[in-house]
Amino acid sequence: MRSADRPARAAAVLAVALVVTAGTAVPALASGGGAGPRLDGVWRMDGYGTLLTVSGTRLTSYDVTRNSCTPGVTSADRFGAPLPGGAVRYGTPGSPFGQLTITPHGRHRAVYTRDGATGTRALERLPDGLPAQCTRPVSDDPLAVFDRFWDGFEENYPFFAAKGVDWHAARATYRPTVTAENLVDTIITMVAPLRDSHVALLRASPDGRYTTFFRAMRDGTVAPTPELLGTVLPPIGAQLAAPEQPFGGGILGVGELPDGIGYLRVSAFGDYVDQGGQREQEAELDRAVDALLDRPRARPLRGVVIDIRVNGGGSDALAVRLASRFTDRPYQAYRKVARNDPADPTAFTRPQPVTVRPAAGASRFTGPVALLTSGSTVSAGETFTQAMMGRSPHVTRIGENTQGVFSDQLPRRLSSDLLLLLPNEEFLTPAGTTFDGPGIPPDVRTPVFTPAELAGLKDSALTEARRLLTAGSGPG
Repeated sequence: MRSADRPARAAAVLAVALVVTAGTAVPALASGGGAGPRLDGVWRMDGYGTLLTVSGTRLTSYDVTRNSCTPGVTSADRFGAPLPGGAVRYGTPGSPFGQLTITPHGRHRAVYTRDGATGTRALERLPDGLPAQCTRPVSDDPLAVFDRFWDGFEENYPFFAAKGVDWHAARATYRPTVTAENLVDTIITMVAPLRDSHVALLRASPDGRYTTFFRAMRDGTVAPTPELLGTVLPPIGAQLAAPEQPFGGGILGVGELPDGIGYLRVSAFGDYVDQGGQREQEAELDRAVDALLDRPRARPLRGVVIDIRVNGGGSDALAVRLASRFTDRPYQAYRKVARNDPADPTAFTRPQPVTVRPAAGASRFTGPVALLTSGSTVSAGETFTQAMMGRSPHVTRIGENTQGVFSDQLPRRLSSDLLLLLPNEEFLTPAGTTFDGPGIPPDVRTPVFTPAELAGLKDSALTEARRLLTAGSGPG
């Protein structure tokens, strides 16, 4: 794969693969393994509209609404020996995507953790087993598919009021018109006004993989594609003292700016290595940051510019890991909640704080940092931005608002070949609000990769970051 293709792969594949667990049979131990309560049975997830069944070494998910229960996208096998506390791992060993852990807490409760994500999900055992509706055949009739689509949003999407969309009125308008021929176009027509880039539609290919064919962006913004990255690298390079050093197949770039300022470009949070799990992704990110902070210099770094203006997202855990290299004290990055009452759009799970802790056993930079953002800063690029907001000294944000999407993407299987992704979480500020929709604003607003700037090899945001770091001052 050409390095220029890697950021796009991170933007597109991570968005899907981190929520779609491939089930590849691997050698596994018998369930329970004598290391704690057995996990066999049916588990209800608090929020997320999901049931999990564990039978022997196999884990399977179901998408649940008030009106339906259909097989979900997660089908995985257990691997490895039980971890401390009886935790069991599921997925494909060595895969960068789709691994998860379930840790029992007594006989009737457990905790679900997915690699690459921050936070956990609470599970409760259903004593009566799988509901009868989950065993019935699933209809691909157009109205049945439409109803699953509408219910999935109605019971999980948190932002209808903020987006000014009357979901019930939309159903009344479009459901009577649904046919097999216009079903997909009708769904797109209904979700397009949300302008939410964490809403996506995907089709299954014959090999079982999914391809995205619809994804919205906030008005006035563009998707973080490899073509965009290739366009913006020349004006960035014009200000570097030497060509940047690539890591992660070109997704990461390390360079030096004049006046003792370091430069780190992060075009995605993941897909740095073709083969390997979360640890291998972490190791490559660490390698890039080590090259930035540990490079021999005549003088210590005066400041650091972190450039995430073209960032397709990925792993929130990697985003928090990067933030940990720029602090010497722990602080809260954000709090996560998820909708958990289908009938009440104001009901959420208990907030889970996500903390940035100083990286142990690694070099850290605690001096001035400038963070460059734009509308092409998406998802984990935004959770990283939010994680850096609690840092002291203040990180100066320069450029434009981020895209405005933070939640993990919840998969809903609409039919045998159609998959829906939607957000169902909020990432809360200390004041209890979110940046979903408008995105995180900069402290200093500058042009970002406008046609005029690109034509003149200018980069106003990077120039402003250099000016502020050289002067030793900035807003906040």
